[in-house]
Amino acid sequence: MLARLLRFGLTGLANSAVGWAVIFGGLWAGMSGLAANAAGYGVGLVLSFTLNRRFVFGVTGKVRAPEVLRFLAAFAIAYGVNVAVLFAAQGVLGEDSALAQLPAIGAYIVIFFLLSQFVVFRKAAPE
Repeated sequence: MLARLLRFGLTGLANSAVGWAVIFGGLWAGMSGLAANAAGYGVGLVLSFTLNRRFVFGVTGKVRAPEVLRFLAAFAIAYGVNVAVLFAAQGVLGEDSALAQLPAIGAYIVIFFLLSQFVVFRKAAPE
């Protein structure tokens, strides 16, 4: 499990680096901020799905639509928890506190890992 958590963390770092590179590259190339952001998140989600599926959770075989939909739902849930925790932390620490991001990021990581482990990339029955 520790090795899986380490791979999950490395995947998150890679995903963030690539997403930011696409965003900043898009801005440099003249894209609007919104378009660059959408492109970065789109590329990041595809990379995250691919790396989490194979590298972190060891799932092989054909990608099926329900698996992709579970991944997108897990992302949405984890992000929703992130925002809720951020608002709560800002209520305690102040709206402009950078420290309020820490519990929000932690909540996102925990929720997304657990959903990925037990819902998104659970071992499927043999076909």
